[in-house]
Amino acid sequence: MIDPRGPRFVAALTTIVLAVVLLTGSVWLLAAQAVVFAVGAFAGPQRSPYAEVYRHLVRPRLAPPAELESAAPPRFAQGVGLGFAVVGTIALAVGASTVGLVAVGLALAAAFLNAAFGFCLGCEVYLVGRRLLGARRSTAVSSRAAITEEVAA
Repeated sequence: MIDPRGPRFVAALTTIVLAVVLLTGSVWLLAAQAVVFAVGAFAGPQRSPYAEVYRHLVRPRLAPPAELESAAPPRFAQGVGLGFAVVGTIALAVGASTVGLVAVGLALAAAFLNAAFGFCLGCEVYLVGRRLLGARRSTAVSSRAAITEEVAA
């Protein structure tokens, strides 16, 4: 469980970094952002470097959060960001600037939505995926149960 204000702070820093990448085309800065996304995706969003800044410098100055949220959706969102950052880094490194900048622009748009409005696009995709997979699983379980009942009868 994580403080829901942390991912918004992380998204604000990510927005700034990606805006600089978009303006400068810096492959190195984008590669560094990819590492930040990788840490958030694999170690958990509460372990990313930006989350550490939030935890040590920002959160102590705030009141405790009203509620906590699951870390799974933000972790998934970090993985999506990682995908866009890797595509952008590779594209910029090999000279496919248009592809690289489009990937950065899409990641920037998602980060900005979270930072400015609290709308985590990657989190929403995660939740939709969970609902779809849950519906498929429950249908499959129901179908198996019905077949088992028919065979037993």
